[in-house]
Amino acid sequence: MDTRDVLAISSGRVMASTYDRGDLSFIIIAGGMVFFMVPGLAFLYSGLSRRKSALSLIWAVAASNAVVIFQWYFWGYSLAFSSSATNGYIGNLRNFGLMHVLDDPSPGSPLIPEILYSFFQMEFACVTAGILMGGLAERGRVFPAMVFTFCWMTIVYCPLACWIWSTHGWAFKWGVLDFAGGGPVEIGSGVAGLAYSWVLGRRNERELLNFRPHNVSQVGLGTFMLWFGWIGFNGGSAFGANLRAIFAIWNTMIAAAFGGIVWCLLDFRFERRWSMVGCCSGTIAGLVAATPSSGFLKPWSSVIVGILAGGLCNFATKVKFLLRIDDALDLFAEHAVGGVVGLMLNAFFASSTIIKMDGVSNNIAGGWVDHNWKLLYMQFAYVMATCFYTFFMTALVAKTLDMIPGLRLRSTPEGEMVGMDEVEIGEFATDYIELRRDVADCSTFGFSRADMFKPSDTTSEERPAHETAPNGNGAAPPTATDVPERLETITEKPENGRPTAS
Repeated sequence: MDTRDVLAISSGRVMASTYDRGDLSFIIIAGGMVFFMVPGLAFLYSGLSRRKSALSLIWAVAASNAVVIFQWYFWGYSLAFSSSATNGYIGNLRNFGLMHVLDDPSPGSPLIPEILYSFFQMEFACVTAGILMGGLAERGRVFPAMVFTFCWMTIVYCPLACWIWSTHGWAFKWGVLDFAGGGPVEIGSGVAGLAYSWVLGRRNERELLNFRPHNVSQVGLGTFMLWFGWIGFNGGSAFGANLRAIFAIWNTMIAAAFGGIVWCLLDFRFERRWSMVGCCSGTIAGLVAATPSSGFLKPWSSVIVGILAGGLCNFATKVKFLLRIDDALDLFAEHAVGGVVGLMLNAFFASSTIIKMDGVSNNIAGGWVDHNWKLLYMQFAYVMATCFYTFFMTALVAKTLDMIPGLRLRSTPEGEMVGMDEVEIGEFATDYIELRRDVADCSTFGFSRADMFKPSDTTSEERPAHETAPNGNGAAPPTATDVPERLETITEKPENGRPTAS
């Protein structure tokens, strides 16, 4: 993502109408791989949540993708990358509706045209919004979240992208190193997720007891889909089929592997089990830390990146308990802390040797390994500015929308109890023929004996999901007939072939 040499490249280097087809093909494929991260996030979040809210997170990630595509086409790209803006904070509307976005060399690299660059950057924005949707987990309404997504992209993400990737951005001109989005993507989504969770409030304490993922297989599937997409995410950020892209891919693989190993070891010391969720969490932490650093570091440095990311992100999962913010899917610990790790390690290990391997970034200094001592405080200042701006503006946008009639961000307590899938979506990730609503209404080995086959159980009229529980969308509250008059007798484990009543 380094473009400090773009303006210095002679016009004969790459003509607007003649680009290397290998570079073009590589970035098109890399963009498609980044898009594949969106369903990966959906499966990851669905598996990490309870069954009763699993589909709502898939819907939120998928719908946010559509909202961001519209926003990016409408004015998002222009606000982030318009070349005529000079304030260093946010772009103007010169490229509104992708006007004037044609075959000129892109703001990110002279190796590809601007129209391809705008597509690739759009996929980054889609992934960022998808990560942020994890803040809705088990209590957030999906329609207000889509309105929030459009506003957040405009007010928060576009300025963050402008700061570091636009040729006029203040962080870009200052010399901050952020390869593929440690600031806009990782800190942006992680800190924003924490702020959104804070505005939503904590779930009911009953919902916090014994919380565990409902489908670890989906967690694993989502993680490996993300890992595959991340190869395009980081490799494509070299904007060409060049040696720097290969180093970025190698660093991505190394950091992810060591992150997963370290997280697993840290969990094993307490649980004495090799947690699959822990393996996936550590892998993602390593991938996150590689995002800002993979295009700057030699491979040996990424071993340190992966180890520190796996360890620090693991410990950071405890921060939400100290802050009493219900960050259900650990967006802050995984993405914000991982992004900070990668950005800060750039100050120590960024190497100009790796940076020059794209063939165009020839005047960018590395970090301490290149005796560029001042980069440490520059990276730190950038991290602080990104964190504070993101949290404050996200909380402000969320609070403002929450006060607008019809856009209340959180569902009702009754809706949270029955699950977001029923009250918001009306469908289920894993549907089944329901004999009892609560697991407490039947035993492990059989159903309660009392009135097991009452006619009312088999002839009750099915009702649409929106009539079952209030959700803030105008659904009617449950009637007295919706509440069971008593709990039936629960049978315990059969002994000698005969059930015993509790």
